[in-house]
Amino acid sequence: ADESSGYESESAGAEQRAAAAGGGRGRQRRARTAFSSEQVCRLEKTFQRHRYLGATERRKLAAALQLSEIQIKTWFQNRRMKLKRQI
Repeated sequence: ADESSGYESESAGAEQRAAAAGGGRGRQRRARTAFSSEQVCRLEKTFQRHRYLGATERRKLAAALQLSEIQIKTWFQNRRMKLKRQI
């Protein structure tokens, strides 16, 4: 089994309830990104060195991991919030 990214707060049941509550109107939610264990490892190592990434570093990391810059940005935002909760 792949390692998890540590962001399992959204369960399939919660997503189904949210869709039902919306009545099917509006935009569909984007599917949750399933990061590979290699991607998570590289992201965590980068996070240990830099809590925040500049545009250049984000662009390079996104290209190296074959992810979008927005996915990298969101992962770092979520990881900072996880660290804040742990502290």
